[in-house]
Amino acid sequence: MQRVHRDIRRNDTVKVITGRDQGKQGRVLRVFPEDGKLLVEHVMMVKKHVRPNPQRNVKGGIAEQESRISISNVMLLCGACGPVRIRHEARGDRKVRVCAKCGTTLEK
Repeated sequence: MQRVHRDIRRNDTVKVITGRDQGKQGRVLRVFPEDGKLLVEHVMMVKKHVRPNPQRNVKGGIAEQESRISISNVMLLCGACGPVRIRHEARGDRKVRVCAKCGTTLEK
């Protein structure tokens, strides 16, 4: 079982650092912490054959959708520095994610 990562959350902007989509950036759509994977917008696109379903108003054919990518293959983007590692600090009564390079808070 993999370690559960809480460093990357939904709606964070990440950059792919390795694999077939290396260099691409995107927004995190969904996180699967139990598997150590996540869905990133427009990254790791795969083709899926879709059967037509008139009840749901779905047209048949070949659709493209995102596939899951390992958390270890992406880095969080800091607005000032680019791809960075994350530190955790106590600011006030909360723990926040902080850029390891410049020290800015990565919370929205």
